[in-house]
Amino acid sequence: MNRSPALLPLAGLAAALLLAGCAGVAPRAPDLEAGLDLKTYRDGDDLLTAGLGEAGLRSAVPPAFANPDAPTATELRRRAVWTNWRGIADLAPGGGYGEVYGQLAPVPGREYHALARLPGRKQPHRVMVQLPDAFDAQARCVVVTASSGSRGIYGAIALAGAWGLPRGCAVAYTDKGAGTGYVDTTDGRGFALNGQLASDGAPVEFNVPRAAPGDGIAPIAVKHAHSGDNPEADWGRHVEQAAAVALQVLELAHPEAGPWTNESTRVIAVGVSNGGGAVLRAAELPGSTFDAVVAVSPNVLAGDQGRALYDYSTDAALWMPCALNAAAYDGVLLARPGGAKSPAGANRCASLKAAGLLSADDAQAQAEAAREHLLAGGWTDATVAAGVLSSNFDLWRAVNVTYASAYARTGPADMPCGYSFAAMGADGVARAPTAAERAAWWSDASGIPPGSGVGLRDAMASGNDPSLPGNTCLRALWDDAKGAVRAGIEATRAAPPRAGLPVIVVHGTDDGLVPEAFSGGAYARWAEAQGRPVSYWRVHNAQHFDAFLGLPVLGMRYLPMLPYGYRALDAAWKHVAEGAPLPGDADIATTPRAFKDGALAPLSRENLGALP
Repeated sequence: MNRSPALLPLAGLAAALLLAGCAGVAPRAPDLEAGLDLKTYRDGDDLLTAGLGEAGLRSAVPPAFANPDAPTATELRRRAVWTNWRGIADLAPGGGYGEVYGQLAPVPGREYHALARLPGRKQPHRVMVQLPDAFDAQARCVVVTASSGSRGIYGAIALAGAWGLPRGCAVAYTDKGAGTGYVDTTDGRGFALNGQLASDGAPVEFNVPRAAPGDGIAPIAVKHAHSGDNPEADWGRHVEQAAAVALQVLELAHPEAGPWTNESTRVIAVGVSNGGGAVLRAAELPGSTFDAVVAVSPNVLAGDQGRALYDYSTDAALWMPCALNAAAYDGVLLARPGGAKSPAGANRCASLKAAGLLSADDAQAQAEAAREHLLAGGWTDATVAAGVLSSNFDLWRAVNVTYASAYARTGPADMPCGYSFAAMGADGVARAPTAAERAAWWSDASGIPPGSGVGLRDAMASGNDPSLPGNTCLRALWDDAKGAVRAGIEATRAAPPRAGLPVIVVHGTDDGLVPEAFSGGAYARWAEAQGRPVSYWRVHNAQHFDAFLGLPVLGMRYLPMLPYGYRALDAAWKHVAEGAPLPGDADIATTPRAFKDGALAPLSRENLGALP
């Protein structure tokens, strides 16, 4: 049940911050679009599971809307929590969540939402602070996080919320300038703080002008792609602002234990995937905001090391479908539909040959040459094998389309290479979105189309390999060293972490979406060379997507990453709160779950290996 809704005025928030600053180092007040929206969740509702409990989160059926065309704010929040839990964690039976690691017990408390804006930026980012009723004012613990991928505000609840809330910590979140508040440019209506379509004049996550009248279908605007801010360049500052809002909330909610300042409060930043990259960018900022940082499977461009996501993902979009037909991947079941080489992969090999990128005439020789191309660029056979997920689901192209537009700061109608987003049915034909589709974008979408009724329009699609022209165009944007896309990417390069800041980076050896050699591992090596060493935990037999491990074909091959993220948080907290030594580098040997007699064995602690 939602109780005590309130909108805390900006004047009160500023006054609280001023009082805090009188007795310590207070954070700079963020530029908020509106006061803090406060709701209390108790008596059948809660912060961690939105009232669904363990059974509801584990259910493969999403919580229903009584009226799909006009869901309530409570229904949308519950659905968003369900969507983001299941998008990050393996909650399948036998996967170990709640038994071997993690917990799903409801956590009652208060939840604050606001829209904050960085100076000079066109769009706000959403910030949320969850304050459990069992908040430990003596421990003075704040966990700050950023959403994984391009997800909405609950996109890190399975990592930061699941660790911090049961321990009595306040947890602050940012969507880091992305999120799922898509906008149909037919009318330009955005989403309000409560997740519903906003009324005219109300503050919205993403403000987009209406499309000019025309005969065609108006495009859908997606915030990560179309904010005009290149939000990735500001990820660290988004995290820093979320931390500032958390301290202000504590000043309002627990003034008797104040002042709540950087000096008097222990703040740990944690994130996974893009969220991991965001907290590493926060680690480089001056000042004393953060006491420790934990990054899991981070997407980060480490100074002059590694490879940019856009570089290796545009390369993979072209070459990986062909390369997966090489003999090295004959044992990868998802690369052998029906037990045979992929016809789509053979078609891509032929296309690369026709384009002059491959010289061999034989299809198998072409696949072997494509594999060698990827390996020469730093991929391993293990990361290519895991990359089959991104290849089969056309995720490479989806990522590249969104990021190219973000880096070039284009709008929804002038995206690079002729792409655009539009509502689509099963037939792939662009149309106007239905009321039910539109109402559910905020709760159901991932932040990167296709999905939730929004598809990808490819104006360059043609021939027997229709995605090839567009993928080739996207790759050319990387090759143009002086173009707008490359300029946007350069703005995302990380700097070393602040001297003396405890940092733990955790990455799977088999990560096929963000390979550790390009990202987490490269960052660790580079930070060491800069005289700013971090603890680097390399986890064997682990890839990027815990949520897919419920599929036996993947669960028998890979271990989840969340247990190692939680363990890193345990270590960081003991170091910060108790002065325990921070564990050093670790190369963690693991044992995949056994599959025998037609069933996958449940995950055990022994499968996870020796945790640092």
